[in-house]
Amino acid sequence: QVQLVESGGGLVQAGGSLRLSCAASGSTFSINDMGWYRQAPGKQRELVATITREGSTNYADSVKGRFTISRDNAKNTVYLQMNSLKPEDTAVYYCAADRKYLSTIVIPKAYWGQGTQVTVSS
Repeated sequence: QVQLVESGGGLVQAGGSLRLSCAASGSTFSINDMGWYRQAPGKQRELVATITREGSTNYADSVKGRFTISRDNAKNTVYLQMNSLKPEDTAVYYCAADRKYLSTIVIPKAYWGQGTQVTVSS
């Protein structure tokens, strides 16, 4: 009932910037916390950043000071501003959302987007 669609990925040189967007549609009232994750070839998927509906954020140590997560609840969209990109940031970036079910149950990472490729060249 909820779909997440990422956009904004691409190829950028080291030191450059990209802005990723994740648009949610469907039963968006059921969405709780949201976040960005990434997975590089041969590596496990890792958390990049999370944000609550109230705006509280959490970042992986590897992106602190360079990435900023934000959300616009009215537009049902979460963003990831990525600055000072490094080749190590190359990965498929996924948007995820927790589901708030019947106002009392939270299903973690119930919804996932298809991912958007970010490639940083040196």
